[in-house]
Amino acid sequence: MKPISTDKAPAAIGPYSQAITFGNLVITSGQLPIDPATGQFPEGGIKEQTRQSLTNVKNILVEAGLDMSHVVKTTVFLADMGDFADMNAVYSEFFSQPYPARSAVAVKTLPKNALVEIEVIAER
Repeated sequence: MKPISTDKAPAAIGPYSQAITFGNLVITSGQLPIDPATGQFPEGGIKEQTRQSLTNVKNILVEAGLDMSHVVKTTVFLADMGDFADMNAVYSEFFSQPYPARSAVAVKTLPKNALVEIEVIAER
């Protein structure tokens, strides 16, 4: 296992890595919609937060020498399943066919009261 780290995504604030390589896989930790330049959520709602979370994922994958086309599985955590359609609209901007497998689940609360958190598994 080898950790992946970039300053183009929020730094890990606990005992975890932004991502880990394991064999041919790159597994990211959940990415909150934090802009690494400001340490804040973007202005707006679920669309802006989804875009920031996926941008963070993308930047971690770039650090690992990959791009979003290498993603084979995503997990999307939503604070409100009512935001699914808006999240999905932005999500579709980051992926093309064949789309990765995906789970989307509603959770009671996300860290910092985020509206979304996204993690991925990518293959080299």
